[in-house]
Amino acid sequence: MIRRHAPAPEDVREAHPGDGTYQDAGQPDLRTVHLVASVLLDYPDERLHEARPVLARAVSRLPTGDAARHLTAFLDHLDATPLPELAEHYVAIFDLKRRCCPYLTYYTYGDTRRRGMALLRFKHAYRAAGFEPAAGELPDHLAVVCELSGRGATREAGRLLHEHRAGIEVLHHALTAEGSPYAHVVAAVLATLPPLGVRERAAALRLAAQGPPAEEVGLEPFAVTGDHR
Repeated sequence: MIRRHAPAPEDVREAHPGDGTYQDAGQPDLRTVHLVASVLLDYPDERLHEARPVLARAVSRLPTGDAARHLTAFLDHLDATPLPELAEHYVAIFDLKRRCCPYLTYYTYGDTRRRGMALLRFKHAYRAAGFEPAAGELPDHLAVVCELSGRGATREAGRLLHEHRAGIEVLHHALTAEGSPYAHVVAAVLATLPPLGVRERAAALRLAAQGPPAEEVGLEPFAVTGDHR
């Protein structure tokens, strides 16, 4: 089951092999970076503070580089910020600012009919990897895609991240402009992806300038019910 609420601390331990390295598509410790990012991109509650020591140990074992640096920066912010303040900022950024939307298909398709088909692609990718998307949660949340990678389906998750690279870039830019510490977590995810190509850079610039399509439609088959955090 893939769900948006944070994986348990033991899941983070299991994602990091005993010899301290993980190789996939030339990226060391890819699963650890993505699973830690999945936890940190979740709504902050007591589980996050309980997982803090495990997260710190996992990050400390990562090789020196951008991903480790950005995750460490966010963990430092976590240590220095009271939980209610963390939660208030999370809601203000991810729930109330559309340009900081963590749902990846939003950037390419907005609230249009084509987005429904894109969401089905995410669900099919999860099921092909042997996972079932959680009921009541849209499957394109960045934390959920990172969890998919962290649990071992790195190729399937990597394809989804690559296909929506422009949206992730726009999200990172928006978080940076807001001065949000969550920009560090998204930057850590970006650090695991190949460098931007010319087309991806152009797509990101176009999205940043124009925003997603604006046609409003119902997404009832994918609607979130109740508290989505």
